Amino acid sequence: MIEVAIADVAWTAALPEAAALAAAAAEAALPHAGGAEPGDVAILLADDAAIQALNARFRQQDRVTNVLSFPAAPGSLGLAGDVALAFGVCAAEAAAQAKPLAHHLQHLTVHGVLHLFGYDHQDEAQARVMEGLERRILAGLGVPDPYAAELGAEADHV
Repeated sequence: MIEVAIADVAWTAALPEAAALAAAAAEAALPHAGGAEPGDVAILLADDAAIQALNARFRQQDRVTNVLSFPAAPGSLGLAGDVALAFGVCAAEAAAQAKPLAHHLQHLTVHGVLHLFGYDHQDEAQARVMEGLERRILAGLGVPDPYAAELGAEADHV
């Protein structure tokens, strides 16, 4: 099951279908759990201050970021984890990259869900695998390749 909570009305003001788009993106990513039982995912669409507070508390990084992933503890039956997204950062990134906010939301949701299952981008090999999977999942959602415009630039996400 996927549950989306909207803690910042800016999400629905800018994108009335934000919850449905995030849920669809998470659902599309779940089959790629890497052999793990997918489990439930909770998605929080929040403001920048809330994400900064979570980042400071759980990652000891007192700064805002676009998306955070919190995998469930090993052995948590039926639970994959939580994904949280910051509206201001996501909206600014989408605008700077000349992408629809809807596409960026779906990309970052897929990205966050993949982190729940152990995918990462700490080195070039991991990034290639994760980004390739993101491209395939997003193509299935009708979202263009989010990395096409970056030409190798590294994005700021965790």
